[in-house]
Amino acid sequence: MNTYAEPKSVLAFLHTYNEILLDLFRVQKESGYINSDVLNLVVKKHGHDIIPQLVEYRILRQLNSDFEIHSVYYQLMEYLLNEFKPLLPETIQKYHYSIASLFRKIRESSKFEEKILSNRITDLSLQIKEFIELVEKNTFKLLTETRELKSNVAKIDYREKVHKASFWIEYYIIPLNQILDVNQYDSVASKLYEVSEYVNQKRLLYQEDEIRSQFEKLYSQLIQVNDNLLRQSKILTNELLPLIERIKTESTILTGWIEFLKNPYKEETPDLLKSERGVPYSNNIYLNTKEFFEQYLNSTPTFIDEAEVATEKWIFDKELYKEKLTKDLPVDDFFSWCAKELKQEYKQLEESKFFSLTGLLFEEDLFLELPQKGEHSKIKTNDFTLQVPKIKINTHGLSEIPYINS
Repeated sequence: MNTYAEPKSVLAFLHTYNEILLDLFRVQKESGYINSDVLNLVVKKHGHDIIPQLVEYRILRQLNSDFEIHSVYYQLMEYLLNEFKPLLPETIQKYHYSIASLFRKIRESSKFEEKILSNRITDLSLQIKEFIELVEKNTFKLLTETRELKSNVAKIDYREKVHKASFWIEYYIIPLNQILDVNQYDSVASKLYEVSEYVNQKRLLYQEDEIRSQFEKLYSQLIQVNDNLLRQSKILTNELLPLIERIKTESTILTGWIEFLKNPYKEETPDLLKSERGVPYSNNIYLNTKEFFEQYLNSTPTFIDEAEVATEKWIFDKELYKEKLTKDLPVDDFFSWCAKELKQEYKQLEESKFFSLTGLLFEEDLFLELPQKGEHSKIKTNDFTLQVPKIKINTHGLSEIPYINS
């Protein structure tokens, strides 16, 4: 058997023998398998002996003496014909376990398992994709079945319609809506929301570029999945449930309508009003509000670096001012002399410069004469008025005649 048939040959074969494949699909859909005798009858009916090619191209798989269509082709034909049946919500709920298991392993992955981590992220993305596809398929089929029930295509009586409507609500619609409810702790939607919070952090903080890129793609997928789940939930809540509830009550309504038509003037009828249902907030209000408040839970410390005002740095030239002081000796009021020198040079008196200049008091070769009690002077700086004692400055009393070495 040629295991590696050319894809072009397989597609051409599917196109050429489309009618035979449709008949075989309907046989398997009804019976669950294809009896070998039925297979021969179908092939003979169309006048083509293609059983060897069906097996060679792996379209049919043998089950003892019987056959079945390979699941890949069967699902393809289901999708193309829209003839799939809705799955029980328990089947879809299994994705809660697979997604939770992969999510746990991703969080436990160490930095030495980047290859394994990459594969787990890919597998998680595939599980999420399969889940949303099943939800969309289920919602579409439920909506189709419900509309057909509402229009009564099969011409069934009202009792059976009510029974079927109750069956859809109990076993399909309500359980599926719980799976899509993010407020349910064990729902798949709730687990996906938890995954999205973790992935959102990793896509920004993970150090390895390739893994961070995978987290980025997974986060984008989760954003789209969230929108899809909201849309499917809206269909279930706003369209399917009201439609089925109308089916359940329409027999009572019709009975009452018939009684009304028998005697339409017995009671005064109320005005008919068209009711509309709406909410003043977005469908995403829960997730948006939660995201808004959670951004402040793990806030980082904020540091404000105040820019310093550029100022001219002043360096005290001690030798220069000591020379000026020496030339002016004797000085009757040292602090007034300091203020006068700075004002002459800078047109203003700053405290820092003033106090630097007063350091000349501690020079050993100057003689200080302290004032009598109560003798003070007032010095006005830019910001303060200082009351200082009047200190006289002179030399140690040595002769001003220079010393000559004999």
